[in-house]
Amino acid sequence: MKVIFSACELGVFDLLLKSQESLSAQHVAQELGTSVDGMERLLDALVGIEILKVEQTRATAALYSSSDVANLYLAKGSDKSLHDMIIYQSQTIYPLWNNMVDAIREGRNQNEKTFGLPSEEIFQAIYRSEEEILKFMGLMNSSWVLDGHDIATAFDLSGFKKIVDLGGCTGALAREMAREYESSSVTVLDLPQVVEAAKKHYREDGDDVEFQAGDFFSGELPAADLYILARIIHDWSEEKSLALLKRIHDVCEPGGGVLLVEAMLFENRRGPVTAQIFSLNMLVQTEGRERPPSEYTDMLKKTGFQNIQFCRTGKSYDAILALR
Repeated sequence: MKVIFSACELGVFDLLLKSQESLSAQHVAQELGTSVDGMERLLDALVGIEILKVEQTRATAALYSSSDVANLYLAKGSDKSLHDMIIYQSQTIYPLWNNMVDAIREGRNQNEKTFGLPSEEIFQAIYRSEEEILKFMGLMNSSWVLDGHDIATAFDLSGFKKIVDLGGCTGALAREMAREYESSSVTVLDLPQVVEAAKKHYREDGDDVEFQAGDFFSGELPAADLYILARIIHDWSEEKSLALLKRIHDVCEPGGGVLLVEAMLFENRRGPVTAQIFSLNMLVQTEGRERPPSEYTDMLKKTGFQNIQFCRTGKSYDAILALR
């Protein structure tokens, strides 16, 4: 992982995509301000894991070029780029995972040991600076580049004319909803600093998504036919999650509902491996966990929801729709 992370941080994939021709290690090192020796080792490792390609003859130095996968997902310029997600993984998640042994021993997150911030204030750690806010927003935006359309189409949501994405961050998933359900209005509710950053950095031409500042735990929830909680419940303890679901149920009109989006474990917890890894990450970074669908169903029933449907999308994230 760190091989790919380092190449992204240094700008290797962006340079190779921009050049549109194979480059020597010396050329790449000169352009990116690194040692030739270090860059050559990194490029060779990227060839070894089949992220880059290499051409070499006895008469010439090795010349490196990007694979289609690198151009599509690892360079900044692609519509499917996961560059921002990778930077967050490298600079925030990776340091936390250095303390995974302590997280397992103690059964709690490692924000205090890693960043010197209280373990109980998880979003104080995540949003500890404007730079960190933007990194986290990049992570969330990248998630829906891959899975947003599958979530928007997991159920027919055309009957919900007013949709509110609670904690919707950059509005990436909300935009997928707005594109799929043109007759519905879609609003993102998030913390003031997130809404400000989203409007500044993630607005799109002809954007139909509205943004509203608020706190879904303590503030007033805007009226909606459907509330979305995408990658929200997994951050929090069961007690806080139940309190949030109860708040949503209490403001829902009959026929209204909630859409939960999470990386859901199989019922026997033997997979998917992505969800198992995500659950370890929840341990080291938050106070939550990944769960199988039955646990989310139980939580929804406890807070008054019914007519619960589950869709496993085959991608990283699955969906549950429940009605009031």
